[in-house]
Amino acid sequence: MLPLGVGIRGGSGAVTRFFKTGPGSFPSVGVMTYDDTHSGTDDTSVRSDDTHLAIENMDHRIGDLLRAAADLAVPLVESTEDVSLGAPTPCAEYDVRALLNHLFSVVVNFQALAAKQEADFSTTPDRVAEPGWRGEFAAETRRLVEAWAAPGAEEGTAGAMGLPARTVGSMVLLDLTVHGWDLARATGREFVPDPVVVAGLADEVERMAPMARKMNVFAEAVDLPAGASALERLLATTGRDPRAWPAG
Repeated sequence: MLPLGVGIRGGSGAVTRFFKTGPGSFPSVGVMTYDDTHSGTDDTSVRSDDTHLAIENMDHRIGDLLRAAADLAVPLVESTEDVSLGAPTPCAEYDVRALLNHLFSVVVNFQALAAKQEADFSTTPDRVAEPGWRGEFAAETRRLVEAWAAPGAEEGTAGAMGLPARTVGSMVLLDLTVHGWDLARATGREFVPDPVVVAGLADEVERMAPMARKMNVFAEAVDLPAGASALERLLATTGRDPRAWPAG
C-alpha cells in the first residue's frame, strides 16, 4: 500500500488527492517514487526477520486477504450505533460518521480499480444518512472482495498512473485494517485483525512510509516499547499511538 497516484478522476478530470484526511490514507498528487523490489505477482521470495513474516505474493492473494479483513470490518460497521456517529476517532479530521462515509467511498471505488476502470473520489456522499446503510456497506464490501478475487484483478496495472494492480489492492486492504482499528477504538471496542493480513501489509507500509510522511499522509512514527505486537507496530508506522486509544 503506497502513497502513490492511482489516477483518481476528479470533477474536472484532473488527478486529485486520493485519501486526503487522516493517517493511513493516501494522496494521488504528483509523481512519487516507490521501491517495488517485492511488488507484482512474480514468485520472488520476500524476506522475513525476527518480528514478522511478509506474505509471499503467490501464496496469499489480495482477494483472500480482503476477505479476511472484511470478515472483521463488516460486523464492526454493522454494530456501530447511531449514538456513536459524532464521536472522535484516531484520525483527527474524521468523526465516526465521516470515517464510515470514507470507508464506503473506498469499498465502492476500489471495485472499479480492480476491474481496471477509473475511480472517482471527487465527492464523498453521506451514505450513513441513507436507510439501511449498514446492510449496504456489507453488500458493497462483499462486491469489493469479489472484484479483487476475480481472475486477472492482481495482474498488470490499475489506475491512470499505472501502479501495479497488487499495490492498488493493498491500499484498500490497509484502509479496511487501519480504519477498522480507528472505528473500533473510537467506539471503545477490541480489534484483532487476522495476523496474516497484518503480516501481508507490514513490508508495504514500511516501504512507503518515508514518502507518506513527506506528503503529510502519515504522521511521524510512534515509538513503542519492546514487545509491541505486529499490529501495534503497523499502527505506529502510520503515526498512530495504540496506547492512546485503549479498548473499553
